[in-house]
Amino acid sequence: MAKTPAQRIKKHGANATVPAHHLPQVINPSTTRTPAKAQSNSMFIVIAGVVASLFLFWYLHLLTMVQLTQLTGGLAMPDSLIGGFDPAYVGQLRDVMDGDALGQLNYVHKTAGTLFPLIFGFSWLLLIGTNVSRKALRWALWVPPLLFVVVRLWANVTIDSMMSAETLDAGQVTLAAALTVTGWVLLIVSLLAGVAAVFLRKRKAPAATA
Repeated sequence: MAKTPAQRIKKHGANATVPAHHLPQVINPSTTRTPAKAQSNSMFIVIAGVVASLFLFWYLHLLTMVQLTQLTGGLAMPDSLIGGFDPAYVGQLRDVMDGDALGQLNYVHKTAGTLFPLIFGFSWLLLIGTNVSRKALRWALWVPPLLFVVVRLWANVTIDSMMSAETLDAGQVTLAAALTVTGWVLLIVSLLAGVAAVFLRKRKAPAATA
């Protein structure tokens, strides 16, 4: 009968040979990072970002900007005018918006007006990066959301400056209108880029399994 290590030591003393025991490496499947798990985590973040973007768009353009028209006799905020605006329209807004109304518009720009483009841009960059593997195409699809973030934040500052200036500057109105229209166009193009990224992934999946 085979002797235990303790019995070997008792019989032979310190010169006893104790067989080495090698325990197998323990792998915790719950903490092991795999490509599939990383992909799943990325998709979870993308879904959360898309939901947050939709909520912020609704809150900013369909709720807050509509509520601000109650302070202007029904005149829409410059941000909501997809087709742009002219100095005459801005002059009407400036005549009916007092300091409190302008303060509320500025507050909206600093809160939801800043969060929406930032969260939307981050979410769309991740959405495209997760679904598009070709580097050149990925960068091409990243351009619209990146530009949207820059243009939308720039438009916020320009509109606030235009509305609060002592005198109406036609050049400033033209810049604000151009940024507003460009922002809406880039938002639409960014949405199409996201749809294209998802479509390319779905198209690639059947080819990989064929």
